Amino acid sequence: MYKNFSIGVIIPCYNEEEGLPIVLKNIPTFVDKIYIVDNQSDDDTATIAKNFGAVVLHEDQKGYGFAYKKGFQFIDTDIVVTMDGDGTYPTEEIPRLINILIQENLDFVSACRFPLQNPENMDILSKIGNCILTFTTQLLFRYGIQDSQSGMWVFKRSILPKIRLESNGMALSEEIKIEIIKKKLRFKEVHIPYYQRYGKKKIKKFQDGIKNLIFLFYLKLRK
Repeated sequence: MYKNFSIGVIIPCYNEEEGLPIVLKNIPTFVDKIYIVDNQSDDDTATIAKNFGAVVLHEDQKGYGFAYKKGFQFIDTDIVVTMDGDGTYPTEEIPRLINILIQENLDFVSACRFPLQNPENMDILSKIGNCILTFTTQLLFRYGIQDSQSGMWVFKRSILPKIRLESNGMALSEEIKIEIIKKKLRFKEVHIPYYQRYGKKKIKKFQDGIKNLIFLFYLKLRK
């Protein structure tokens, strides 16, 4: 519990045995539940998660969106925190982000990585891709969002029935933010540091970037 709110963390994972122990070790002790969504890992990700006392959910359909939607089905805490298992997002910022959510009576806080505190922590292709996708989001939806692809969020679980999430892949990151803003829920971006990842990168940057770009146009046309 934190300030009378129960706190849950959801971490989608695919072969994150290198970074996951560091992430789990540094999650604040006030967190009530940690859900690791194991998305077909073939390393020790699930075993590591269990050793840290996390609840392991298995999602057999491959995809970032599939993994998160599995976690959303099971999470039952008042406030939900999401992040990756590769160590790129700062666990030490969880209390500050929750405080902002509570004190400002927000529904959704999205952690904004840009401008990067350390530009070396993101490769040039990822920087370009994030810039294009965020600019396209701004252009299509007229929202002043600064980081459409961030995967660290803090939000009230009560919003989940109010939003529509279709993406089964990486585009869920942009979709959930667009849905929050379209539904006129209380949204804010808060700047955070961003770190270099542990372990091998799994994202197919060009393919995923194109899919996310196409999905933005789909969201624009979706009724």
